[in-house]
Amino acid sequence: MEKYKVVDLTYTYDALEPYIDKLTMEIHHDKHHVIYCAKLNEAVEKHPELFAKSIEELLQNLNTIPEDIRLAVKNHGGGHLHHNLFWQMLRAPQENNKATGGLLETIEKTFASWEKFQEEFNAAATTVFGSGWAWLVLDQGELKITKTANQDSPLSLKQIPILGIDVWEHAYYLKYQNRRVEYIANFWPIINWAYVEEIYLKNK
Repeated sequence: MEKYKVVDLTYTYDALEPYIDKLTMEIHHDKHHVIYCAKLNEAVEKHPELFAKSIEELLQNLNTIPEDIRLAVKNHGGGHLHHNLFWQMLRAPQENNKATGGLLETIEKTFASWEKFQEEFNAAATTVFGSGWAWLVLDQGELKITKTANQDSPLSLKQIPILGIDVWEHAYYLKYQNRRVEYIANFWPIINWAYVEEIYLKNK
């Protein structure tokens, strides 16, 4: 029985500084995410046959999950998947960081320009009420910007998350306090566009 696991960081805790600080990364990865994963495993242990399914499959088919653990899978499973993606969507800061190749072309075609895409994504992230995420998703083959509350997953809406920013306060509060807009602006230099494009090409 293979339980769900927290993905290891491929960079050091301080690799994203000055945009995300070392202590935030330590707490976010080693505490918050670990708890999501542990509570997901705890729930699924009540129906261990579900360990045969990927977390993506569970979230894509929430209505088939036994009712007694469905909410836990939605909340903790969403938190687990989203953070596994988030860690891989980040990298050490890079100047003039942006998408390349076919993904860049599709973004510019869909949103009129790279700058318009950034504006729309920033607006979605800024206007998440309370805790949640802003996303660039593939929806029936088309790129869209969307947002979800708490740990609700785009996968449950038949959308494929391509890029996401965590706007729960635990993701930024030590450094930015209530300045979510500043945190969002400082997200762009640390996006791992190679990983984002990999997801895009696999699912388009």
